[in-house]
Amino acid sequence: MQTLSFLVRDYDEAIGFFTGALGFSLLEDTPLGGAKRWVRVAPPGGAGCALLLARATGPEQIAAVGRQAGGRVFLFLETADFDADHAALRRRGVRFLEEPRVEPYGKVAVFADLYGNKWDLLQPRPAKAGA
Repeated sequence: MQTLSFLVRDYDEAIGFFTGALGFSLLEDTPLGGAKRWVRVAPPGGAGCALLLARATGPEQIAAVGRQAGGRVFLFLETADFDADHAALRRRGVRFLEEPRVEPYGKVAVFADLYGNKWDLLQPRPAKAGA
């Protein structure tokens, strides 16, 4: 499994959002000393990429929390059942920034994480045979 570093203000609030609102699994939470921890979360099922929740330190990192992609969609959460997952995320308090729409690449809606980073909830269109 690949891992991507994800800046957070606080480990515990981020763990709460990812495991509670998004339904991710907590893969690891290891103290490293000096208030640092090695915290990894991943979407259910273990497929895809894990996130290493990295507590921001210093002014530059703190300023980047919630703006890791400069206001663009940062990450893509793929699903095989868009409607069910969209409804479940809304019930758990995830804030969608738009209504679902169908694009040539699949069904999609943008949501914001607890810090304001934009994500796509995406059900990709099935690949055409021979493509």
